[in-house]
Amino acid sequence: MILCAVMAMAIAATAQRRVMQNVYGRDTTSLNGRWQTIVDPFDAGYVDYRLNVSPNGFFKNAQPATSYDHVEYDFCDAETLNVPGDWNTQRPELIFYEGSLWYKKDFDYDLRPGNRLYLYFGACNYRADIYLNGDKLGTHIGGFTPFSYDITDKVRPEGNFVVVRVNNERLPEAVPTVNSDWWNYGGITRDVMLVETPAVSIDDYSVALAPDVYDDILLSVQLNTPTAGQNVSISIPELQLSQMLVTDANGHAEAKVKAKPRLWSPSAPKLYDVTLTCGDETINDRIGFRHIDTEGRQVLLNGQPIFLSGISIHEEAPYRTGRCAGAADCDTLLAWAKELGCNFLRLAHYPHSETMVRLAEEQGFLLWSEIPVYWTIHWDNPETYANASRQLADMIDRDHNRCAVIIWSLANETPHSDARDRFLSSLARQARAADGERLLSMAMEVVGTEGNKSLVHDTMSEYVDIVSFNNYLGWYGGRPDDCDTRTFDIPYDKPVFISEFGGGAVAGLHGDASQKWTEEYQADLYRHTLGMYDRVEGFSGCSPWILMDFRSARRQNHQTQNFFNRKGIVSDQGKRKAAFGVLRDFYATKNK
Repeated sequence: MILCAVMAMAIAATAQRRVMQNVYGRDTTSLNGRWQTIVDPFDAGYVDYRLNVSPNGFFKNAQPATSYDHVEYDFCDAETLNVPGDWNTQRPELIFYEGSLWYKKDFDYDLRPGNRLYLYFGACNYRADIYLNGDKLGTHIGGFTPFSYDITDKVRPEGNFVVVRVNNERLPEAVPTVNSDWWNYGGITRDVMLVETPAVSIDDYSVALAPDVYDDILLSVQLNTPTAGQNVSISIPELQLSQMLVTDANGHAEAKVKAKPRLWSPSAPKLYDVTLTCGDETINDRIGFRHIDTEGRQVLLNGQPIFLSGISIHEEAPYRTGRCAGAADCDTLLAWAKELGCNFLRLAHYPHSETMVRLAEEQGFLLWSEIPVYWTIHWDNPETYANASRQLADMIDRDHNRCAVIIWSLANETPHSDARDRFLSSLARQARAADGERLLSMAMEVVGTEGNKSLVHDTMSEYVDIVSFNNYLGWYGGRPDDCDTRTFDIPYDKPVFISEFGGGAVAGLHGDASQKWTEEYQADLYRHTLGMYDRVEGFSGCSPWILMDFRSARRQNHQTQNFFNRKGIVSDQGKRKAAFGVLRDFYATKNK
């Protein structure tokens, strides 16, 4: 009963948070660049020697005024880190570091009278305690979603300093939990900005096709305050559309207008310039229009069947590794996926940056976006559920105008239990209520075998639109040629999507196709696996694991892995493995 109550409260709370839709279309000032830092493994800057939270921690940025003053820390230029970026790969001695690290940035800001100012973070992993000029603004939990604070009454024209304590310790009750198969990169990993708005401003908006029709566009806006009678105009010049909305007592307005846009698709990723104006505020966006649906065992894009030729991607920077820190990293990964012939990307296992989502949309990739409800988390813990619920809400809030996103994924490889079903079904209901237009899925597992038949049975199939599952036949068990006779029992009249399959290979290691870790073994495994799934009724696409080798502390065979998951079909240094060509050729047959 306690968990059910928390679930209801978490869903209700999503309607009361600041969204700040399309932050990049607003009046912003970047705080990216070099930040002064202090590595704090004992949390000496946060708690005293009795482990009580200190009122005079590092966030005070204390400076001795006289020779008698006692201060045992300082932020100096000798120890800096780039923001955005992780600390693990910027300093070799921090590669395995998990704990607290303090960041400080000085800035001046001349706020226009009557306006409001927000301090915005794209993401910090995992816990971030935020301070401005020595006073705490708040704490954010979760490593992959944005958050902001109103600093209107706290900012000064000169001499401001923002201090952030970032802690990436893994916790059993966290989301994700203590065990995962990717590197626990710590730090301020995405953009930091100051965002200036009028006192009354547009907080959230939606511009999309009406369900099941192609000549009605639904418009909605939500102000940051419950202000009635506010005029908000929305224009799409290329469609000769200009609509004035007037807000109600809740600061909300909506309308349905006639227009017939060209539809967005991977082959023609058409986006329209959209302008929203409210008083002195103007927000510019680029929005595409499309429908996504299922019919029986088919996925339909704009009413037509489509095969999702995909690949899974981690937010791992090519060549240098570490967290992707900007458009250049994202563009490299997208270029490899385009060369592969993909029209679909699984952004695993957490929400990727808004930069990645927008670039993928511009380039014509359909997207699967996921929250890190991963493996074995604390299903009965109300705080764990509230955490997952917030991350789901934040993901949907940020990207609900991105037509490229067609699937919200709720989980990956979770063990079956009644508690798990309550947890995930409640998340599914939350996602449906927030955005009923997109598809839901989650990466399930094969639950057993009967002879040569794999069983894909999961009670959560009731709640999803696409039955997705991970399976590594020929790698974690069996041989590649076992795929030739394997069949599947999937008792659902829904599209079947293979969210993961594959095996490891060291780029440049060659040998017989029966020798694990060689490019030949990986390529042979891909051939047999793709043939196996191509025989499955309702096979609607796949996203093999994974585009690029990535760091993982679980992978400790120093001859082949050396703390890298080597299942990439591209090495971390950009070398295409033999399996890359196998998958590219298979997709060429599907994308005719």
